[in-house]
Amino acid sequence: MKTIHFKDLGPIDYAKAWDYQKELFQATIARKVANRELPPEQQTPTEDHLLFCEHPHVYTLGKSGKVAHLLLNEEGLRREGVQFFPIDRGGDITYHGPGQIVGYPIFDLDHYFTDVHRFLRTLEEAVIGTLEAYKIKAGRIDGLTGVWLDGDDPAKARKICAFGIKASRWVTMHGFAFNVNTDLSYFDHIVPCGIADKGVTCMAKELGGLLDMQGVKDRLKLELADLFDVELV
Repeated sequence: MKTIHFKDLGPIDYAKAWDYQKELFQATIARKVANRELPPEQQTPTEDHLLFCEHPHVYTLGKSGKVAHLLLNEEGLRREGVQFFPIDRGGDITYHGPGQIVGYPIFDLDHYFTDVHRFLRTLEEAVIGTLEAYKIKAGRIDGLTGVWLDGDDPAKARKICAFGIKASRWVTMHGFAFNVNTDLSYFDHIVPCGIADKGVTCMAKELGGLLDMQGVKDRLKLELADLFDVELV
């Protein structure tokens, strides 16, 4: 069975986690490039990594996003105690903060399937399965990346997990932000994912109380391991 190296970084500054991601991402690509110049018996297999963490309050803007979707100026960011980073993933603007499981899969998709859309749908399915274990019915909305509640009702649709990745040579980085015990008021200062007409939620709001973060992480790890047919080590 394929193995994935798992590490829970805990609370960590966004820039520090981003640097660590880039280090793993670039090392994986470098190994793939080097292997192409070697006979099979001399090649070194690439490794896959899955990072979990929580960030201090931060907004990140994907390369296709609009700065106008950040509704605070520099003074407002300072007042709210939020950092802001334009970054190199897909998608628009989102929020990361305490009480949220941020997941960064640095995967070589040559180990699984060379299909970025299928990769995103598989990540979504892991979150959907985790929510199902907590009796929360979730799903998708056609044409919109993410995991949603009441996605078939435009008046009630609300996102509980956002996704945005980067891929090069079939190696991925960035990932997802899963709202568990998240302070949703921070979403009031952005147009989340550039979608103005739909809401945002978290597990605590849906279930009426705070959850054990470790329990949710453990369930999510099981779902990911099952869907990718891997062992997390």
